[in-house]
Amino acid sequence: MGLNDETSRQSLIGLLRAPRYEVLPTDDIEQLVLTHVPHDVTMTITASPRRGIDATISLAERLAKHGYHVVPHISARLIRDDAHLREVLARVDALGRGEVFVIAGDAKEPAGDFPDSVSLLTAITAETHGLREIGVTGYPERHSFIEDDLTIQAMWDKRRIATYIVSNLCFDPRIVKKWVARVRRRGVQLPIHVGLAGVAEPAKLLRVSTRIGLADSARFLRGHSNWFMRMVQPGGYDPERFATGLLPDLAAPERRVVGLHFFTFNEIEATERWRQDALSRLLVA
Repeated sequence: MGLNDETSRQSLIGLLRAPRYEVLPTDDIEQLVLTHVPHDVTMTITASPRRGIDATISLAERLAKHGYHVVPHISARLIRDDAHLREVLARVDALGRGEVFVIAGDAKEPAGDFPDSVSLLTAITAETHGLREIGVTGYPERHSFIEDDLTIQAMWDKRRIATYIVSNLCFDPRIVKKWVARVRRRGVQLPIHVGLAGVAEPAKLLRVSTRIGLADSARFLRGHSNWFMRMVQPGGYDPERFATGLLPDLAAPERRVVGLHFFTFNEIEATERWRQDALSRLLVA
């Protein structure tokens, strides 16, 4: 694996033992999770304009009944008003996990009172809820529409409400390392879960992205125009190379990198097989 020090090796073992898998709430995903994913993996469930927030919460409820630690994504632009927010929070509370991931969302227009994640986070603090963990997004690469200074400022604005950050999809560990250092220099000390793509053939990733709706796919491709080329190039993206490329820098305690968040595009069988193989190699190294 290219790790030349014991601290880095142990750090990667720890990160791979309890990762997060992000999935889309498609019709077949529940059975795929039950078949391929052990319970030490946290399942995070996206929210899309096409499927709506109910699909996200419903899948979270079903997976929680199977014993998984689930983290539903709550999209600000899919929440109509305070009453709708209270309904969603009550369903989340019933999961018994006390955790959500708050995003602005991809809907072109807000469904109601919450145009962005900051407004939704503020509204959540005014409600009675059982949340113990609230995640927000960070952007290692330049956002399509928002300047980098503003994305880090937004994290600063959220830091009193949020409890951790998940970095958005990125294919270059050097960019992620620089971003983490920049976030820390600006005084944001929330724990970070590093986001990375899982294992899947490029054609499968493209098919899965289109299953969430053409508009959703267009938004994704607009924000990550180089992802497909990175996947298909010889020697292109590889999660093992990405993960080892984060070290030893992000193994340092002051960086506060606490986990890996895999964007699986529902191709979880291949990602889980890779994770188990990687752990086996690390444990005998």
